[in-house]
Amino acid sequence: MIDTLRLRLRPWWDDDFAHMADIHADPEMMELLGGPMDRAASDAWIARQMVHYGREGYCFYAVEACGGVAPLIGAVGLIKLRPEMPMAPAIEIGWRIGRKFWGRGYATEAAHAALTEGFGPIGAREIVAFTVPHNARSRGVMEKLGMTRDESADFDHPRVPETSPLRRHVLYRLRAENFVTLGC
Repeated sequence: MIDTLRLRLRPWWDDDFAHMADIHADPEMMELLGGPMDRAASDAWIARQMVHYGREGYCFYAVEACGGVAPLIGAVGLIKLRPEMPMAPAIEIGWRIGRKFWGRGYATEAAHAALTEGFGPIGAREIVAFTVPHNARSRGVMEKLGMTRDESADFDHPRVPETSPLRRHVLYRLRAENFVTLGC
């Protein structure tokens, strides 16, 4: 478990499946992630996170907002990229925050905590993030985290159909020596 001032990043619980299915079903939230997921696809996504956690000790964690705000606001964390990804081997940071929680700084706060784990106990030397070029919200989070775009490494996502407008991705990187931790 990772606690921040307002959030808790934790492994997935059985109660999280329905909440995350609601987040994954939101067309606006999922617009730049390939479209809404049905319950089975959402459950499979969480199951992959649980397997990754069991194998690696980290994943895209369930994120709850403390103080009774919400039992689950989304997912934020780290995963090892699959070998078919152009920048593999690498560790990716990512986030999926429910739309009703946008604009509160939750993605940045949780992602900073995940980076602290990544560059600390996990021992990563570099962490990457990527998104479609027009995803201004995610790119803004990447930049707030101190990540830098590597234009020379922008790529066509191998799991996105060639005809999709979501195929092209921009790549951001952050090296451990450039990570700024937040003091108390």
